[in-house]
Amino acid sequence: MNKIARFIKESRRSAGLTQEDFAIRSGLGIRFIRELEQGKETVRMDKVNIALGMFGMEAVPGKKDRD
Repeated sequence: MNKIARFIKESRRSAGLTQEDFAIRSGLGIRFIRELEQGKETVRMDKVNIALGMFGMEAVPGKKDRD
């Protein structure tokens, strides 16, 4: 699982939200939330930033980690 997927999933759970609750509050689709949390590699960055914005974060360019 990638870092963003892990962060979203853990933050959502910490906030006591189901995927459906999170989708409704963020205005994103439940399918998108599921795919994001599963680490789908081809997701729209504007939507990723909406999801991250729910927790005061945003995706920005940076060097790729060498896992």
